[in-house]
Amino acid sequence: MPAEPQSATHLGELTVSDLLERLASSAPIPGGGSASALAGAMGAGLVAMVASLTVGRAEYADAEPMATQIGSAALEVRDELVELADRDSDAYDAVVQARRLPRETDEQKAARSATLSQAIQLAAEIPLRTAHVAAQALELAGQIAPIGNRNAVSDAGVAALLCAAAVRGAILNVRINLPYLAPDTVLRREGPAELERLESETLEQERAALAAVAERLG
Repeated sequence: MPAEPQSATHLGELTVSDLLERLASSAPIPGGGSASALAGAMGAGLVAMVASLTVGRAEYADAEPMATQIGSAALEVRDELVELADRDSDAYDAVVQARRLPRETDEQKAARSATLSQAIQLAAEIPLRTAHVAAQALELAGQIAPIGNRNAVSDAGVAALLCAAAVRGAILNVRINLPYLAPDTVLRREGPAELERLESETLEQERAALAAVAERLG
């Protein structure tokens, strides 16, 4: 019977201490892809917190409708990023298991190659999704920074930093898998340009969010 993947326990259900122990262990999962997704989830959580601290305050009445919308969206993004952290670990575990398949006969070699190809494809697609979702969280951080509760504006800044790091970390995990994809796959052909665009947009959004934070900090 194959070993149960380490990610059988959802990463979001671990204590912080247990999660850090897993990250520091010699086991390959959870790795950088999951860590990136969780960083984005923390950033999205901070966005939701700033929004919550804004809603219901008389001095921010004008911002309340937007803050409510941002907070709701941030919670949805946070939950997806936590799910992506698990999916990333599962995807890499599938790559590991595929590499262990027998390859003594031509049939086994063909089956192993097909299984490994599918696993690597997924291992590239999931962090790409993480990058896109973390980019959404970064956009939300930029939206709450100029209108949210001024007493929590530093939290909006931290949210932006975490989300930007999540995008960049996820991009690294896509790039490491791209060379192993079949040359005719869409992701292999179009991925590099998409990643460059994501990096550029992330830098712009991060700068804008931090500028809004700096302005309100005075």
